[in-house]
Amino acid sequence: MGQRHTVIIGNGIAGISTARHLRKLSKNRITVISSETPYFFSRTALMYVYMGHMKFEHIKPYEDWFWKKNKIDLVQDFVEGIDSSRKTLTCRQTGEITYDDLVLATGSKSSFFDWPGQDLKGVQGLISYPDLQQLEASTPAPGQKDHPVKQAVIVGGGLIGIELAEMLLYRKMDVTLLVREGYFWGNVITQNESVLIAKHAESHGVRILLNTEMKEILDDGSGNVSGILTDSGETIPCQLVGIATGVRPNIDFLKGSSIEINKGILADEFLQTNIPYVYAAGDCVELRNALPGRRAIEPVWYTGRMMGEVLAMTLAGKRSAYRPGPWFNSAKFFDIEYQTYGVVQPRPDDQQQHWFWKNPEENQFVTVAWNPESGKFQGINTYGIRLKHEFFDRALQLGHGVAEVLGSIDQANFDAEFYKKWPGELKKAFVQNTGIIIQQEKKRNSIFSK
Repeated sequence: MGQRHTVIIGNGIAGISTARHLRKLSKNRITVISSETPYFFSRTALMYVYMGHMKFEHIKPYEDWFWKKNKIDLVQDFVEGIDSSRKTLTCRQTGEITYDDLVLATGSKSSFFDWPGQDLKGVQGLISYPDLQQLEASTPAPGQKDHPVKQAVIVGGGLIGIELAEMLLYRKMDVTLLVREGYFWGNVITQNESVLIAKHAESHGVRILLNTEMKEILDDGSGNVSGILTDSGETIPCQLVGIATGVRPNIDFLKGSSIEINKGILADEFLQTNIPYVYAAGDCVELRNALPGRRAIEPVWYTGRMMGEVLAMTLAGKRSAYRPGPWFNSAKFFDIEYQTYGVVQPRPDDQQQHWFWKNPEENQFVTVAWNPESGKFQGINTYGIRLKHEFFDRALQLGHGVAEVLGSIDQANFDAEFYKKWPGELKKAFVQNTGIIIQQEKKRNSIFSK
């Protein structure tokens, strides 16, 4: 049997994790195709390049020689079609490339909603390196006072919107953020959290308009943005419109192919599509049977990394199912670090009770969620406090109660030497407000000791 050829479309975290781990496990011939950039880069660090904290070469985790040394062939090209019956790809410049195993790791792109004027110059998302280049070209450099772009409107209240707002504020632009819901990121975080995050963003100079939708993007008469019209009839002058209304799988090139798609590329727990030897990983995947507490599509960095590692084992002959465990994520709202473990619903119900705590002395706050009938811990959101993933992953997997989890939360404190007071204050307030008696940890016999 000859050497198998694994072709990976996409050089983001999912595609490159697949390639790197497959190389460790096999002698397969590996080819990675990307139309975006020749080399893998850290997508989450694009904002730091824009803000001048890093150069683009600094966000490439591996030196350019790494790929040749590890026998991973890189092709910068656009895949126009897939013929799975012949196991052949058609590329715009390279022509045909044949494969034995194909991995679709094509990532996400910004969601647009057919607004009038969305094709004007000055309208863009912030997902890719070309997006960064477009933003660089259309916004003022630091200290440039005579640049025509001075006002921006960002549509959508989520992580990308806040990130884009921070970037534009760094370049001294006036920023207005439109949020369709009654509170910021209302489909993800709780109302208490939302109010504080919105206030924090406003303290940095962001103007936030709640219950507001963009109706139209206005033309200045020469194809450039001059402003936007809201659903209330207000005209907001601007020369840049940032689209931050979420992302969707980048799968348009698969329409009409034999590969089954819905919102994303449909795949089973082994990341196998409906076509033999064709797999999918990362943001573009829609799992046919998502695990409880997980979504079918999860456009998150760590999810892509985990999928790539698991898929590499299958491609190397060690068939492995994707079992991501309890949900977790982290991000930043300006200088406030955000972490979430497990499931904290935006609103409590008869299956989930919430308790909210704010540190009166620091910009730190927490929401704890549990089942009111069983007392089982379900999740936690934290702001301004760094906690250990291993602690909550174990608590959730073992099904511990909220009393046990909070009783041992000192063990989860990532920055214990800097924040010694808050665990004690949190536990005291929890007992006073909920009446639930927590189980204080015993250092030598902790329920979370391995």
